[in-house]
Amino acid sequence: MTNPAPAAAPELQAAKAAVWRLLQRLPGPETAQALREHLAPDAIWHVSHPLNEMRGPQAVGEQFYGPLQAAFPDLERRCDLFFGGDWVNPPAGAVGHAPAGIAGEGWWVTTTGHYLGTFKNDWLGIPATGEPASLRFGEFYRWQAQADGVFRITEARVLLDIVDVARQAGRRILPPSSGLEWLVPGPAPHDGLLLGPTDPAAGVESLRITLAMFAGLAAYDGKNLDSMNMPRYWHPNMMWYGPCGIGTSRGVGGFQRHHQRPFLHAFPDRSSPALPPRGHRARVAEGPFVGSTGWPSVRATFSGDYLGVPATGQVIGMRVMDWWRHDGRLLTENWVLIDLPHLMLQMGVDLMDRLKD
Repeated sequence: MTNPAPAAAPELQAAKAAVWRLLQRLPGPETAQALREHLAPDAIWHVSHPLNEMRGPQAVGEQFYGPLQAAFPDLERRCDLFFGGDWVNPPAGAVGHAPAGIAGEGWWVTTTGHYLGTFKNDWLGIPATGEPASLRFGEFYRWQAQADGVFRITEARVLLDIVDVARQAGRRILPPSSGLEWLVPGPAPHDGLLLGPTDPAAGVESLRITLAMFAGLAAYDGKNLDSMNMPRYWHPNMMWYGPCGIGTSRGVGGFQRHHQRPFLHAFPDRSSPALPPRGHRARVAEGPFVGSTGWPSVRATFSGDYLGVPATGQVIGMRVMDWWRHDGRLLTENWVLIDLPHLMLQMGVDLMDRLKD
C-alpha cells in the first residue's frame, strides 16, 4: 500500500491568497488603504538602493509607491511567477536551509515580473521619456500571525532593476551588458502563477534539485569552471535571466561567459567561511519553482575588475534574488536580480550620481 501524497498546507494557501489580494491593488488609487489593511503596523520594507529601508504602511506608501506612481501614472503590474512556502519543512538532509531564528517565523510568498507604464515624470533622478517603460521587480513577503491572532505581512524584500530603467531612458550608468538586454520573459510553459493548492512533494523535489546545483557551485576549485560540473544540473538550452549590466544568456556556455567567469574573476572567494556571515533570508519551493533571497546572500572580496570598475580589495555584501524552474530532472530557467547600485556603492562607485552627468 502506497502512502498518499501529503496535503497542501492551508496556511500556505491563505498566505498566497492574502498577498495576491494585496498585489491586485498595488499600485493604484487604493494603495494607502490596501497597505493599512494588509501590513502590520511595524512592517519593514527592504528595497533596492537608493530606497533601502522603510517601516510601516504609511512610509511604504509615501516613500516607495507614491514616487513610483507619480513617475508612471498608468503603472500596471505584470507577474510572471507567484508561489510560496516556508522554512519549516526542508527535505530530509538538505543543507543550506533555515538559519537559526528563521524557521517557523511565518510563510513566505514570492513574485517576480515587471511593471509597465508611461514614464511621464522623473524617478530617482532618471529623466522621464514620455514613452512606455518597464521596470523589472522581484518581491518576497512574510505573512505572520500578530498578537491579536490576525495574519498580516510583516516584512518585504524588494529588488528593482533600476539600471535597466536608466538604460531605457538613454542613460548608461553601467557599461552595456555582456549578455542580451531585453524584456525578460516568464517561464516557457506559462505556468508560473501558482494561485491554487499544489502537491508539496513537487516542491520538495524542486528544492532537492536546486540544492544539488548549489553543491556543485561550492565545488569550485578557484581555477577551472569545469570543477563545478554545471552541465550535470542544467538543461542544455537553459536560460539565465540576469539584471541589466549582466544580461541574459542561453546554455551553460553562455552562463559561464556572461556571468560566472566575470563574477568569479571579481569575487573568487564568494563562498569563503573566513568572510563575514551571509545567508538566505527566505528560501521557498512550490511546484517546479524555487525562490530565494538574502540581504546579503553573498559575501566576497572585490579582487578583480568588474563591470568596468577596478578591484579595491573591499569585502562586499550582495543583495540577490533567484528563482529557478526545473523540468523534473534538470534546471531549465533562472531569473536573477542583483542590487547593482548597492553593490557598486561598496565598490566605490555611486551609480545614482552618474545620472547627474
